[in-house]
Amino acid sequence: MTAGSDLVVRGMPRAVVLLIGAASAVVVLAGLMAASWLVGPLFLALVVVITVSPASQLLRRWGLPAWVATSVLVLLVYALLAGLVGVLVVSVAQLAALLPRYTARADDLVSSATAALGRFGVDAEHLRPATSSLDLNRVLGYVQAVLSSVTGVGASVLFLLALLLFLSMEATGADARHGAVSADRPGIGTAIAGFVRGTRRYMLVTTVFGLIVAVLDGVALWLLGIPLPVLWALLAFMTNYIPNVGFVLGVAPPAILGLLEGDWRLMVGVIAVYVVLNFVVQSVIQPRFVGNAVGLSTIATFLSLVLWGWVLGPVGAILAVPLTLLTKAVLVDVDPRARWVDALLASSALVAVPRAPQPGPSDAAPPPAAAPQSEADPPSDGDRRDGST
Repeated sequence: MTAGSDLVVRGMPRAVVLLIGAASAVVVLAGLMAASWLVGPLFLALVVVITVSPASQLLRRWGLPAWVATSVLVLLVYALLAGLVGVLVVSVAQLAALLPRYTARADDLVSSATAALGRFGVDAEHLRPATSSLDLNRVLGYVQAVLSSVTGVGASVLFLLALLLFLSMEATGADARHGAVSADRPGIGTAIAGFVRGTRRYMLVTTVFGLIVAVLDGVALWLLGIPLPVLWALLAFMTNYIPNVGFVLGVAPPAILGLLEGDWRLMVGVIAVYVVLNFVVQSVIQPRFVGNAVGLSTIATFLSLVLWGWVLGPVGAILAVPLTLLTKAVLVDVDPRARWVDALLASSALVAVPRAPQPGPSDAAPPPAAAPQSEADPPSDGDRRDGST
């Protein structure tokens, strides 16, 4: 950039700079949305490799060759994904076979609710559009569509597995690449290290809390007699990666199934269990640990959920926090002039309040110096006693 153009940029009004930045952000988000089929799986594979890469480093420290450690890591990740997809497919297939027996029960509940509202003066004709949308056959159609989509994503799964393989192979040289970048651009190296560290902490904390919630939910639903407790425990584990609102997404299906299986008391029991377990853990305790682990406030994580869920869909909702950490590393952490944004995004426990400096003994004000005596001032009495005439 020439000196003249630099002066033009510096002389641009702030409003114009903000408009240009906002327009650029819109263009970037539109591009990400158009390429979500590529960005979502690529970033998911990157997050998985970042999370499990310490295991590969541990194996290498034990004396295993790098290719053996990488192979073990890739096979472990493949096994976990295969088990997760297998349990999901089997459980959704069981749900599709289970729902038809609740059709009559669902029709009776809708009729009872319509009659109850009619006693309060609500016309049944006004409720007909809403009650028609509660047809269980439609829900069964949705479940079958989900099952077909899950079983028909072979190409996407193969693409994700290939990305995991290639990124795992490249992870063996990640330290050397990071060292080369840090030697030439220390700020970029520090930002990348912060992103990796924050992502790893977030995935660790979220996975631990998700496993705890899933086990507790599965046991509680099994004791309550809710069908398919393994499916709902798996759903609770997966929705735990969705900040703030994962509890609502996880409680709705088992609560409705509890109403169909028993009555409103069973549904209230399911909701009470989820409120005690999931809401307290996911919405009260976990955000504090996540905020302290990654340095993001609760409102920042919620807004990131809305933004990335809109841009990338379900994958964006699950990876909202790591995506925000990457954006923060690229736009904020590499630029010292943008560090003030940390005060807006960080959790309150991590924001340092500046204190005014306290004056010490060395900072005490010196005594005022005596004013010089001018020649026009008359001599004092002491001067006369010293022999002046």
